[in-house]
Amino acid sequence: MNTKLVSGIEAVSRSRLATVGPNTLVSDVAKLLSDTQISLVVVCDPDGAMAGIITKTNIVQRIGHCQGAGCMSAAAELMTRDVTYCRPGDGLHDVLSLMGKCGFVHIPVVDEHFRPLGVLNARDALRALLAEEEYEEALLRDYVMGVGYR
Repeated sequence: MNTKLVSGIEAVSRSRLATVGPNTLVSDVAKLLSDTQISLVVVCDPDGAMAGIITKTNIVQRIGHCQGAGCMSAAAELMTRDVTYCRPGDGLHDVLSLMGKCGFVHIPVVDEHFRPLGVLNARDALRALLAEEEYEEALLRDYVMGVGYR
């Protein structure tokens, strides 16, 4: 039974977190996204709470319509404001299901004050769930075979 929580892969999700302020230039966000293996940047307000996100897809769409000074816009003009997110106490299986329904590969992890804690990647969640299933299978096999019960 999958009981693994988002907090169980906190280190991995934290390593995928990149944040910027709302006045950061889109060109700087694009550079951040291109220089890392991160595909989603969390835009934070002055208090550190999530105000929105910018993905590589957002950047590509903007560049496709970019002309002149429009290429120098701020992150706040481009970010997605209605963000689907998860919390550390959410079950990985439930979050992965939500991501599948919405077509997301990444989802921000936030605390109760909407401060970003990390970015959950679907591949990382799948690996964690698979590892848990393999562990449970090994325990069951050892139990049935009587290993350790002599």
